[in-house]
Amino acid sequence: MEISLPTTDKNFVESLIPQKFPFVMVSELAEYNESQLISGFTIQESNIFVHNGVFQASGLIEHQAQSVALHTGYQFYLLGKEAPTGYIGAIKSFEADDLPKVNDILKTEVSILNEMMGVTLVEIVTKLNDKVIAKSQMKTVVK
Repeated sequence: MEISLPTTDKNFVESLIPQKFPFVMVSELAEYNESQLISGFTIQESNIFVHNGVFQASGLIEHQAQSVALHTGYQFYLLGKEAPTGYIGAIKSFEADDLPKVNDILKTEVSILNEMMGVTLVEIVTKLNDKVIAKSQMKTVVK
């Protein structure tokens, strides 16, 4: 299957991450290179992290972590390999200045700061309408 970016092909995007419905928090792979990725996510009313029409901070953290998983998954896809399962090893920092609402579209930029022996240190910035609403730095670990 030949995929060009950006893509919102649901089956393809979901094939790159280990999470499955109803726990999928990414819906677009917009840009990719070895040290960076931009993902997208449209918030649906039925999302498990939506409460009273608002996407909760825990959902933002999961969206950011899945954006990192999307980077790893696409990297392995390009190599013709199956992506490993990853985990959040540590959240060094997380700040949310605003919480998005149903039908909002998030754009998240993952920057790989360091990668060694299966541990990746990343900086993540999530925007809504070009305004930064959340930032984090976390370590992810592949199994």
